[in-house]
Amino acid sequence: QVQLVESGGGLVQAGGSLRLSCAASGRTFSSSAMAWFRQAPGKAREFVAAISSSGGYTIYADSVKGRFTISRDNAKNTVYLQMNSLKPEDTAVYYCAARGVIYSGRLYDASWQYDYWGQGTQVTASS
Repeated sequence: QVQLVESGGGLVQAGGSLRLSCAASGRTFSSSAMAWFRQAPGKAREFVAAISSSGGYTIYADSVKGRFTISRDNAKNTVYLQMNSLKPEDTAVYYCAARGVIYSGRLYDASWQYDYWGQGTQVTASS
């Protein structure tokens, strides 16, 4: 019933910027926390960022703090990930995820704590 579709991935030079979008269909997510994860070849899925239902509270992995910004536009049922100062180690498939319940007042950084997932979009930062 719920579908999340990522877009905006691509190939960029190290130091460049990219903005990912995640569009929800089938239902709205205005009351639920959402997040971004990424997975590089041969590595486990890794938390990137999460955002509260209103957009007023965010958390980030230490590896992306100061470089990435998560935001959302609830009127468009869309969450974004602005990625600046990209590094080769940011290269991965990026996945959008949503909680299946109303925002609890806490944000989570484990993949099992999210109920809905997109198909992923490839981000490659080359030197």
